[in-house]
Amino acid sequence: MSQKPLIREVPPTSWYFRHPRYLRYMSREVTSIFVGAYCVLLVFGLGALAGGKESYEAFLLVLQSPLSIAFHVAAFIAALYHATTWFNATQVAMKIQIGEEFLPGSTITGAHYVIWAVLSVIILLLAGVF
Repeated sequence: MSQKPLIREVPPTSWYFRHPRYLRYMSREVTSIFVGAYCVLLVFGLGALAGGKESYEAFLLVLQSPLSIAFHVAAFIAALYHATTWFNATQVAMKIQIGEEFLPGSTITGAHYVIWAVLSVIILLLAGVF
């Protein structure tokens, strides 16, 4: 006797609206599009820099447009969301055992945030902001 297998109907484009956890997952995945687009923008900037002074000045002029500034703000917000959700997930994905005990998840996440802050300050110091 054969039985038909259970096949659930899953809408191909809206399945992630069914549960808040799925929506958070998809929003995190969408942020990677902004991060990737910003990486492509940096590659174009390197190409303009390699093209000479006039090419790089034209590239900098394009970056001053309102559309470019809006993209930079959106990419920054997306990168912050992407990084914070990744850091918060590390306490589940990266269990560190010391002897018989495991390091608390908040310590792992906190260490990531501290390293992020220290590296950000170092980069700002090297860039001459401080």
